[in-house]
Amino acid sequence: MKEASAASLSVAQAFPPYSDGMRIGLLGGSFNPPHLAHRAISLFAIKRLKLDRVWWLVTPGNPLKDPGALHALEQRMQRAREVAEDPRIDVTCLESVIGTRYTVDTINFMRRRASQLHFVWIMGADNLAQFHRWQNWQRIAMQIPIAVIDRPPQSFRALTAPAGQALARYRIPENRASRLAELRPPAWVFLTGLKLNLSSTGLRNPDGSWK
Repeated sequence: MKEASAASLSVAQAFPPYSDGMRIGLLGGSFNPPHLAHRAISLFAIKRLKLDRVWWLVTPGNPLKDPGALHALEQRMQRAREVAEDPRIDVTCLESVIGTRYTVDTINFMRRRASQLHFVWIMGADNLAQFHRWQNWQRIAMQIPIAVIDRPPQSFRALTAPAGQALARYRIPENRASRLAELRPPAWVFLTGLKLNLSSTGLRNPDGSWK
């Protein structure tokens, strides 16, 4: 899929296939580059949350990050498909097609488009630590259950960050994680047990190229 052709796709073409009632995990990011931690997080979430699928939302760009080192959408999409390598993981450039820049708008669109699905937003603990900087983050928490994947040594920083504290009373215990997808938000879980140190930043050379 070429970046230039992404905008010419219809929503139906960009929206991954699904059946009514499915539990779908959403993992958003620039995937610059995609790596095995993205895959491991997805498979971990599928198992712990009893999800049917995980959709990788490859964004045109992250408003909180410098776009200077961002590779072409075509390149990131192709690498993501190669890394995913699992029929339960779908890779999509939906945000580019529908023209959303912020997660809150993407979630709004997806909930309207497929209200019969049970969506869960998946993020790493490093993202929870800065979640309060996201556009309308409180609204996101009110719209979709959230699964936070522990990424030591971010645990304490994430849980004591503004968003972690503000949402503390809506956190459910890990032993109820399999029910998260069908809970009414706000609801979130902090999942431990996945030990990975890979990051997209660590997989980029100083000039921004991929290792």
